[in-house]
Amino acid sequence: MKILFLNPNSTEAMTESVVATARATLPEADILGWTNHDGPPAIQGPEDGAAALAGQMALLPKARAERVDVIVIACFDDTGLSEMRAEAHCPVIGIGQSAYHMALLMGQNFGVVTTLDVSVPVIEGNIQQQGFSEPCLGVKASGIPVLDVEEGRPEVLDRLAENIRSMAEEGASAIILGCAGMSAHHAVLSAQTGLVLIDGVRAATALAQAMGLMQQHAH
Repeated sequence: MKILFLNPNSTEAMTESVVATARATLPEADILGWTNHDGPPAIQGPEDGAAALAGQMALLPKARAERVDVIVIACFDDTGLSEMRAEAHCPVIGIGQSAYHMALLMGQNFGVVTTLDVSVPVIEGNIQQQGFSEPCLGVKASGIPVLDVEEGRPEVLDRLAENIRSMAEEGASAIILGCAGMSAHHAVLSAQTGLVLIDGVRAATALAQAMGLMQQHAH
């Protein structure tokens, strides 16, 4: 089974980090990681998402040629999800979308901790569009840029943990890590907070496997 993680931004280190998480989660799958070199260095807000789209779409013929079974958009904003689903030869899911489904399966409600304020309206729009408004208690911006999250200095992780704990105090039974760059820090943040944390990369890997199995039985 071949799962493609397509990173809408141009930062190779983020692609590599996501792929490492996915491979550790599902070692038996053939996990590919592609970087959109025509995208911005990070997706922070709607303008960055719009700037990434053409480069993402241009990778679809290559994905078809590689015969990938599922494409995962490796950005929590689910950048270009509807556009790619309309054009791709196979199912396309987003790590944000996957996290919402998984959070709902694992808890009665959820909260999202993300990066900057500019990302909040995009995520809130996705939550509404995908039908998760009711169980979502809110989206909290940590004020930390994407690339700083990816780097994960101790003070950055402390601030994320603080935001996660405050979301739990507001009543969220599951907390979603609202950035692909947080994926590598899942274990540390889980240990620091002692809470149920949902990482979209792990969620998408598990759901992609399930979708691939469904397709195999359908053929």
